[in-house]
Amino acid sequence: MPRLRVLFVVSECVPLVKTGGLGDVAGALPPALAERGHDVRVVMPRYQEAKSFPAERLDLSVGVPMGGGERWCGVYEGKLRRDVPIYMLEHDVLYDRKGLYGDDNGDFGDNLLRFALLSRGAFSVVDAVGFRPDVIHINDWQTCLVPLYQKILGRREATVLSIHNLGYQGWFGMEGLGATGIGAHDAWSTGYEHYGPLNLLKGGIVNATMVSTVSPTYAAEIATDEGGMGLEGVLRWRGRDTIGVLNGIDDAIWSPRDDPHLPASYGPDDLSGKAACRAELQREFGLPVRPDVPIIGMVTRLAHQKGMDVVAGALEELLREDLQLVVLGKGETWAEEMLVHLAKTSDKVGAKIAISERWAHLIEAGADLFLMPSRYEPCGLNQMYSQRYGTLPIVRAVGGLVDTVEHDATGFVFRELSPQVLAGCVKYALYTMRQRPEHFAAMRQAAMRKSMGWDRSAAQYEALYRLAMARQRTR
Repeated sequence: MPRLRVLFVVSECVPLVKTGGLGDVAGALPPALAERGHDVRVVMPRYQEAKSFPAERLDLSVGVPMGGGERWCGVYEGKLRRDVPIYMLEHDVLYDRKGLYGDDNGDFGDNLLRFALLSRGAFSVVDAVGFRPDVIHINDWQTCLVPLYQKILGRREATVLSIHNLGYQGWFGMEGLGATGIGAHDAWSTGYEHYGPLNLLKGGIVNATMVSTVSPTYAAEIATDEGGMGLEGVLRWRGRDTIGVLNGIDDAIWSPRDDPHLPASYGPDDLSGKAACRAELQREFGLPVRPDVPIIGMVTRLAHQKGMDVVAGALEELLREDLQLVVLGKGETWAEEMLVHLAKTSDKVGAKIAISERWAHLIEAGADLFLMPSRYEPCGLNQMYSQRYGTLPIVRAVGGLVDTVEHDATGFVFRELSPQVLAGCVKYALYTMRQRPEHFAAMRQAAMRKSMGWDRSAAQYEALYRLAMARQRTR
C-alpha cells in the first residue's frame, strides 16, 4: 500500500502540553503511524508552557490571512518519538499566556480567534515547509474550522475529525467572525451556525470527509437523544461516515517494568515491586502505611461528568469499610473542598488537588483498584493504564469503559449510576480481593497481559484515512 502523508492539527500534545486524553492521543498516534511507514506531521500552537520543549525556530515567518489583514507567526520545529516533526505556530499575543483554553477566570474571550489562527495557520505552515498531506486529521472543536478554510482556499485533502469529547462544542457569537476572516454567509451555508450562534464542532461534523470517535460504543451513544448533547441529528445524518476507533495507550510511557516515576518496577511475572509502590503512595498521601488494606485510586477531573457527586453520595457507606481512598485531580470547588476536608479528618482518605504525572503513575501502580464512575466517557485511558499496572478498574458501563473492561475478568463493571449501586460494586470488588484471592490474582494477570498499545489503533486509523481519501474523491 502506498505511504500516506498525514497532517495532525491539534490544540495539545504530550509531552508538550496536556489537559486531557486529546493530548495523550496526539502524542502517541502520530509516532505509531510513523512506525507503520507513513509521513506524519503535527501542527499546534506554541503556548507558554510548550516553550520548554526542545525546538528550533525555522528560518521563515508565515503570514496567516485573518480578519483585518495578515497575522505574522514564527514557526518552531521539534521532534516527537520516531522523529515525527511537530511544528509550533508562534504568536505570543494569542498563545504566550498561562493556560491553554482559559484560566481561573474562565475560558479566554478570544478563543475563537486563537484557534481560527491555528486552523488557518496550519495550511500556511505546511505550504511553507513543502508538505502536501493526503489527509488532515483534526481534533475537537479547536480545529473544526480547518474544513471551512479548506473550502475557502479550494483545497481537496481528505479530512478526518476525531471527537474526543462531545461535551465541548466550541460555541461563539456570530459577531466574532470578523476577526477570523470568514464571512457570515460562508459560516451559515456550510453548517457552522446552530440555532443562531456558531457551533464549531457541529460545523466540523458537517464538513469533514469522515468523523471518528475514540471508542465504538461512544460512536453509537452520541447518535442517540440521550447522548447527542444537541448534535444527535447531524450525527445520525453523518452515521455512514462515522466510525469508532478505540484509543490505545502509550506502552513506552505506561509500563510498570520501566516507569521512571516509580520507586520499584514490576510486571505480570513478578509483582513484588508493587508493594514498594503501595508504601510510597501511602506515605506521599499521608495515609497509614499498611500492606494489608485495599487501596482505591482515582485520577480524574473533579467534575459532574466523572460522577464525583455520585462518589460523594457513596462515601459514607464506603468509608465504613476497611480501605483507603487516594484521589488526584482538580475541578469543581465543592469537590476540591470536600476532598481536602476528608484528607484532613480521615485516616482513610488521601487527596492532592493537583495535576501531576508522577502522582498519577504512582496511584496506578500503588493502588489495588481504580474507580471511574463516569456519566459518559468517550474512551477513557486510565482504565487501560490501570489494567497494565495490575490495578483492577471499577467502571460504569458507558463508552470506552465498557469496550475495554470485562466484568469479573479484567475489572468490575456496573450500569446504574447511583451511590448505592456504585458502593455495591466497590464492595463486591473488595469481597473478591479478600475472599477470592486466587480469582483476583488471575484477573490481575489477565488485565496486565492484555494488548492495549497503539499498533492496533494505528492500523485502524490507516484504513480510515484510505476510506476518507476514497470518499473525498467522489465528493
